[in-house]
Amino acid sequence: MVLTNLLRDMLRRRDVERTPVLSIVVNFYNNRREALNTLHSLTRSYQLDAQDIPYEVIALDNGSSLPLADADVRAFGPEFQYRFMQTTAVTPAPAINAACREAIGERLLVIVDGAHILSPGILNRAHEAFERFPSPFAVTVPFHLGPKIQNKSVQEGYNQQIEDYLLANSRWKENGYRLYSIAGAFADDSCGWYGQLFESGCFAICKSDFLRLGGFDEAFTSPGGGLTSLDFFQRALLAKGMDYVVMLGEGTFHQVHGGIATNAPVNDHPWEGFHQEYIRIRGHRYTRVRRKPKYIGAVPPEAAEIADFSRKAGEEIWRTRPALVE
Repeated sequence: MVLTNLLRDMLRRRDVERTPVLSIVVNFYNNRREALNTLHSLTRSYQLDAQDIPYEVIALDNGSSLPLADADVRAFGPEFQYRFMQTTAVTPAPAINAACREAIGERLLVIVDGAHILSPGILNRAHEAFERFPSPFAVTVPFHLGPKIQNKSVQEGYNQQIEDYLLANSRWKENGYRLYSIAGAFADDSCGWYGQLFESGCFAICKSDFLRLGGFDEAFTSPGGGLTSLDFFQRALLAKGMDYVVMLGEGTFHQVHGGIATNAPVNDHPWEGFHQEYIRIRGHRYTRVRRKPKYIGAVPPEAAEIADFSRKAGEEIWRTRPALVE
């Protein structure tokens, strides 16, 4: 046992000494409960085939009134560091941009909302995207935990206690793809991997490309950033020289936490206010960029049913709304 612990400590020190190639920036705001699950999903013990990827995790606390504890973050491994951003801003854009600028790695994995648990193949797929494409914009598909999209399920009684029960019984920490068994819906109407995505809460991009695009536009000052994430996604798809890549079979799973948009009632959703801000900034209405992606990865058995739905729905979407951007 002593030798095993010594060997583990040696390996941990070796990993710390390696310069991170990949910097993972994950944003939190009053997410103590959700953060513990999200950070676990970024550990080497959970992520598949990620042992040889030198990476750092920057747990960014964006002015929380109930901040995370530095010790709790660092307990997940030598790759993890905690950074508190003292701010009164209600948008995460400035904090995420600053963390990305200061990140050590020349490759970024950006997680806009720290309430999302990652599936276990994302780090490996991100690494694959960087190895295969010179300037990838490699994205994941967002899901909502619970029986339906959370804007509806919360109104029907879904809450954190029910979600904790579902998570515990799924044993997702042993196999993260089991999260598909307790995710009732895609987080939006894009229909997933084979559809027409217009946002990704977790994406991989070269640091130089992120900075060239200007990061998240800080002119968006609505709570939660408004449409700044959708705006960045659109600009990345329109950027010349970048490969739009979808991580097939991988996803992020949103935990219920009273989010401004994700948990708002359907009839009281802040979209209209967000959209008006978008129009003021961009000078036109928001429209989806219809660009077909390249794919990496494969669908795990746990996601076969929802992937089949995505494929059939996507075929109809692309038939009626063909690609406009190559």
